Amino acid sequence: MLHLDNIDLTLDPAAAYYLKTEVVQVVFAPEPGELISLEGPNKYQTGDAIITGCTGDRWSVDRHRFDAKYQAVAPTQDGNDGDYTAKPVPVLAKQIHEPFTAARSAGRDVLRGEAGDWLMQYGPGDFGVCGQSRFARVYQRVS
Repeated sequence: MLHLDNIDLTLDPAAAYYLKTEVVQVVFAPEPGELISLEGPNKYQTGDAIITGCTGDRWSVDRHRFDAKYQAVAPTQDGNDGDYTAKPVPVLAKQIHEPFTAARSAGRDVLRGEAGDWLMQYGPGDFGVCGQSRFARVYQRVS
């Protein structure tokens, strides 16, 4: 299995920018916990967003990252449980053609991907993994 570390997709010619187009359901965690996503464990703290995507996948996002990346969909008010959509901010992504692991963010969970899944870079040291079928459904390449 390929273990990815010291990742910087800004330097990778095989990476490209994509926009997420999905409405998700969000519940803000009342206490710390952990959920198991398809890609591995997601630890969360009180106030972090627990997200359920249109494909039924679940994951968590730190509250400060969530506020920067998502916006409420009416009638949901920002900061309340309900429907949200990703802000139109492109993310770097690269399809990986063999099973792999990658740290979700510095000092956090290690995620795993299958051959054909996508490595996402949200910012320096901040990564995610997206399965290939979900990626095809909710991401569009920026031309």
